[in-house]
Amino acid sequence: MVKEKETKPKKSPAKLSTPVKKLAKPKKEEILKSPKTEVIESAVKPVKSVFEEKELTDADFEPKDKKNKRYYEALGRRKRAVARVRLLTIKPFEGDEGKITVNGKPYTQYFTTMELRQIAEASLRRLKSLNRFEIVAKIKGGGVRAQAEALRHGIARVLVNFNADFRKKLKKVGYLKRDPREKERKKFGLKKARRAPQWAKR
Repeated sequence: MVKEKETKPKKSPAKLSTPVKKLAKPKKEEILKSPKTEVIESAVKPVKSVFEEKELTDADFEPKDKKNKRYYEALGRRKRAVARVRLLTIKPFEGDEGKITVNGKPYTQYFTTMELRQIAEASLRRLKSLNRFEIVAKIKGGGVRAQAEALRHGIARVLVNFNADFRKKLKKVGYLKRDPREKERKKFGLKKARRAPQWAKR
């Protein structure tokens, strides 16, 4: 005869001697007055101020921290040319040419053609501030045209470092973007990147 296993009754879990207190839910008024919501509200800024175009005044062209910074610096690039640009504020002067020195020479001597001079000073002309700043640049590498475009890129960048309000006008024209176009490499069996040798029938 197989003995049947005796089923013991399950013991009920031991009751806690101390009753658990239920946490009271915070009211809606307390949540609204909490410091977290105040921080979030202060962090939110109106979106309209970013897109509104601000008219430039004489105060925008004055340096904000005169004691700490004597000049502003930025790099400009195009192809293999790299321009290190320094911007200094000066008193406005009369004249159609700006105070831009490139590798120790005035930019009118360094860039011989009128087209290259216009490229170099384009960022300042866009803001109508050619007579408000002095710019000292050192350029290495690349050809003369690439150096002029690198200088334009560097001046645009350093102007944004000087005052962030200049960004919208310069970005709209495309002076803040580094031109990524490069010369295509030569291929084997071709004279240049795509130029094939002249075909001869006989």
